[in-house]
Amino acid sequence: MGHKILRRTAMSSALLVASLAAGLAACGGGGGNPLASTPYDASGQIAFSAAMGGKARTDPSKTLEITAKGGSQITDVTATDAAGRHLRGELAADGSRWRSTSALAAGAHYTVRVSTEDELGRPGRHTTTFDTAAAKQLRVTFGPDSGTYGVGQPVTAALSSPVTDAGDRATVEQNLHVEASPEAVQGAWYWVDSKTLHYRPREYWPPREQIAVSSTLDGVKVRDGLYGGPAKSVALRIGDRVEAVTNAAAHVMTFRRNGQLVRTIPVTTGKPGFSTRNGIKVVLGQESLVRMDSNTVGIAAGSSDAYDLPVRWATRVTWSGEYVHAAPWSVSAQGRANVSHGCTGMSMENAHWFFDQVRRGDIVRVVGSLGPTMTPFDNGFGDWNLSWAAWMKGSAIGARAETVLTAKRIQAAPRLRPEL
Repeated sequence: MGHKILRRTAMSSALLVASLAAGLAACGGGGGNPLASTPYDASGQIAFSAAMGGKARTDPSKTLEITAKGGSQITDVTATDAAGRHLRGELAADGSRWRSTSALAAGAHYTVRVSTEDELGRPGRHTTTFDTAAAKQLRVTFGPDSGTYGVGQPVTAALSSPVTDAGDRATVEQNLHVEASPEAVQGAWYWVDSKTLHYRPREYWPPREQIAVSSTLDGVKVRDGLYGGPAKSVALRIGDRVEAVTNAAAHVMTFRRNGQLVRTIPVTTGKPGFSTRNGIKVVLGQESLVRMDSNTVGIAAGSSDAYDLPVRWATRVTWSGEYVHAAPWSVSAQGRANVSHGCTGMSMENAHWFFDQVRRGDIVRVVGSLGPTMTPFDNGFGDWNLSWAAWMKGSAIGARAETVLTAKRIQAAPRLRPEL
């Protein structure tokens, strides 16, 4: 940022009076005031600590230092990169030296403007440019792709290199931005692992919310030898609040849109030994026809639990193969007993209707099952099964993260493992 000092020149009362009188006599010309002079070229009165200009590129890990010489002093320095970011710095009290106090960006083009005064108080100016050397880049890939999603859809950020140090994580997190409108919401990032972050609000996204996800990490020093790289922004729109709640003990699903009950559906869920997971899940995708083979979940062919079937209207809620789907073979049990291998089965008509009503990011919750609770991160989006207090513990910046105004794929999806 700019830093200014004022040269103070001692003078006698007589000289001061004389100077004022001269100034009054020459009110049209201003020749007696050195500050009114056109700034002279100060290039010969300052020296830089790093290679500036030419083909040489400055090491971004180094400190930029500017020194006055020849009896002059520095009064102001402004250093700005092409993205408009200012390099912070500190000016010595006597104007003899200015040094940067924040890190240079890697692979950046800087413009430096230096103001000086000579021994007579005349102003000097010098402007120069320099480029910093490129460094290993930490790239960020945001997910999901731009589009419309349900109220449970988390935002994801995949990093190209691991980040483990708490301070380095804070640097990354502070430069990943999620902005929501028109309704303000409280949200935060959670470090799933050293290369993956998820962002969710404290409560589900408000319907019809607009979400902009962006990064200011490009060129920012994360640690020695690693600087932020560019990232493609994404824009999400949230649709209606759709919640499907399956009561496994009562064998029924209630489907609500924006709080209004739309349909009650008889279902069957996982039988003993294959109980459906409890908890909040998020729709991951849909397939109008999928082949489900029990071999993929470790059920040997020829056993009493083996299956190999084409299944219609399948809505996926876990990567391991839990679906809401049509199960015409179990219609007699739907609404009365749990006979599936973990999926939520319903009639062909109801499954087709459900398939047409939901989108990625919609909420599918299971209660009353004998199965375990959906895990948060390793089998889809179970993010909502963490309390807000637990979620905040995953942030590198803690309470400062509690605002929305605040690569590559995260990982390849596991092999299809249907749980019919």
